[in-house]
Amino acid sequence: MIIKKNILKVFILFLLSHLFLWTLIPSVSNVNLPLDTIEALAWSSNLNWGYDKHPPFSAFAVEVIYTFFGSNDWAFYLLSQIFVITAFFYVWRLSNEIFKEKIFALISLLILEGVFFYNFTTPEFNVNVSQLPFWALTVYFFWKGINKNKTSDWILFGFFSALGFLSKYLFIYILFSLFLFFFINIKENKSKLKNYILSIFVSFIILVPHFFWLTNNNFKTIFYGLERASSNDLGLVSHLLNPLNFILKQFLILVPVFIMLLILLKKFKLKINFNDKKFLFLFSVSALPFLLVVITSILTGVYIRTMWMTPFYLFIGIFLIEVFRKNIDLKKINRFFGAFLFFFLLPLSTYFAVSFYDDTKRTDYPGKEISRLVQDKWDDNFSNEIRIVVGDEWSAGNLSYHLRSRPVWINNLKNRALNIQDHEGVIYTGNPKILKKVCPGVFGTIKPVGYCMIGKR
Repeated sequence: MIIKKNILKVFILFLLSHLFLWTLIPSVSNVNLPLDTIEALAWSSNLNWGYDKHPPFSAFAVEVIYTFFGSNDWAFYLLSQIFVITAFFYVWRLSNEIFKEKIFALISLLILEGVFFYNFTTPEFNVNVSQLPFWALTVYFFWKGINKNKTSDWILFGFFSALGFLSKYLFIYILFSLFLFFFINIKENKSKLKNYILSIFVSFIILVPHFFWLTNNNFKTIFYGLERASSNDLGLVSHLLNPLNFILKQFLILVPVFIMLLILLKKFKLKINFNDKKFLFLFSVSALPFLLVVITSILTGVYIRTMWMTPFYLFIGIFLIEVFRKNIDLKKINRFFGAFLFFFLLPLSTYFAVSFYDDTKRTDYPGKEISRLVQDKWDDNFSNEIRIVVGDEWSAGNLSYHLRSRPVWINNLKNRALNIQDHEGVIYTGNPKILKKVCPGVFGTIKPVGYCMIGKR
């Protein structure tokens, strides 16, 4: 029972180990940042209250890191892990309020290492990882607000709800689940209604700039999300196949969690009491968002992408431990810890092995070297600095990140072409065959991308 006697030490060691190792491994094994991180950095070079694909928070976050650390890849891996362990910390805080026995709080957190959303995929900072701390903080301060009804807790609930929504619109699923929990218990929560409305007002104030941006940009971010989720051409069959495919994938993702849970059980017996406030709350923040996604897929036939579920399982550990708590045999805790170590180390070793043996990944793209070659050619031909790069988020985005002048990334100039100043050097990236024909400046190719440079000689 070594673990049981040192719960706080194990918790701290777990957080620090996760933070350190998942920052170190990709920093050592990857040549370039992952696609979604480069994309966020491309957006952040031209900060706005929204972008074609997503709301703005992930761009805000990476720009803060770039401001302090520049183009040092390890800083962005660290950023991602800070988001992850912040989520873990508030899962831990909530679990300590749910369980009297601290060992159950620890188990409910450690079991999350069985979800590959919280380890293998986390080096790629993106909108899914960006949601994680706000998902956990929103649920935690909602629970505090429900139980203490302190105005400060409700304000924080509203604040973090808004930041979560500004990370990704799918955050609406946890907000709607909490809304249902609140109004199912409206008699008990009547005295808290005023503060709940205050939290909505706080969120709205924070979201107003983004709503204005959406209106001025024809709601293109929302339409992008709808397009990404659009069903295939199977017609009515998609209303059945897409939800079934989604459910099967989620079950497979959770297999390591179920293995760790089964190791602890004396017998497989559920404890379900819908009249119990804690159970109903945990059901609302773990199972209900998942069910709402399934219902969405059934009603609309949309295809739900696996990675969209990244924050949905943060509280699965607390929920499962609460349901099976009376059947947990703490004499098996050391066996559980052995399984946890296996699932903790397996993604790390797999990630490193894949990075080492597979050199065809985006993270093997020589973005820094390409940017150096582009910079050298620019310096040989022009006297001004590169201020704008035009093209897709990957090729042009890498230039924006690596070039010393940190040029603004733009997907296409459209109406901005006439507003370019003489001192603003521009590089177009794209199809080399097309660019070579139309380039009015210096043209070059670094396969498979063409570069057209227009500057002041």
